[in-house]
Amino acid sequence: MKINIGTIQLSCSADVQENLKKTEAEIRQAVQKGANIICLQELFRSLYFCNEEKHENFDLAEPIPGPTTEFMQDLAKELGVVIIASLFEKRAPGLYHNTTAVIDADGSYLGKYRKSHIPDDPGFYEKFYFTPADENYKVFKTKFGTIGVLICWDQWYPEPARITALKGAEILFYPTAIGWELDETEAVNTEQYNAWQTMQKAHAIANGVHVVSVNRVGTEDGTKFWGGTFVANPFGSVLYQAPFDQEETHVQEIDLAKTEHYRQVWPFLRDRRIETYGGITKRYLDED
Repeated sequence: MKINIGTIQLSCSADVQENLKKTEAEIRQAVQKGANIICLQELFRSLYFCNEEKHENFDLAEPIPGPTTEFMQDLAKELGVVIIASLFEKRAPGLYHNTTAVIDADGSYLGKYRKSHIPDDPGFYEKFYFTPADENYKVFKTKFGTIGVLICWDQWYPEPARITALKGAEILFYPTAIGWELDETEAVNTEQYNAWQTMQKAHAIANGVHVVSVNRVGTEDGTKFWGGTFVANPFGSVLYQAPFDQEETHVQEIDLAKTEHYRQVWPFLRDRRIETYGGITKRYLDED
């Protein structure tokens, strides 16, 4: 089965409504190009506010379902497209998540995934804002296939990708906000991007699924978001890669039959020794 994946890589402003209108316009453009499933970048409604710890930034959060989810439901129904929308969720007073809502092509709300791995580094103070997910990893059965959604820092860990693939995901989507420090060297920047992409290509290979990672661009308070949105096939070949320094809406055809092909030729799932993996649930395995 061949489907078209839309990726929308944008810069953001401090104006939430402006970002929403800009994203809507790009969604419409992606549909004109034939997109069936569209993935937006992480926290697309605003600037990346986690660069500092400010209580007023909690005002950016909203319930899910809520106003933006409902807006995307109407848009998805009108256009007949699946939308993956990354939002700042207010779950309860004092309880917030970094969450992605999944909307099917008929406008129905299929559910949400809450980010599990929360970083806390200079310029990325996400633990100040986000509570880790307390649910299991999920898949969503859309009109155009069964998809898994993970978010940014999740992409560095093999376990979420594996579990989501084992649950039946045919494509792994990673809404992302990651960038370089402005005062870093070109060599370090290149190494970081290559590691980022290589890690996700490894998820594609190990699990025999397509991987789609959508990042933002633009400079925000000392960080240059590196874009580089890409789509990889189930053996890690990059089918499309966006530029590092400009906005781009792209539609990439993928063939879900490739999953069966690569899993037959490279039967990693067949040869898993699940009885030997008990230690993976431990923090660290000290030697006796």
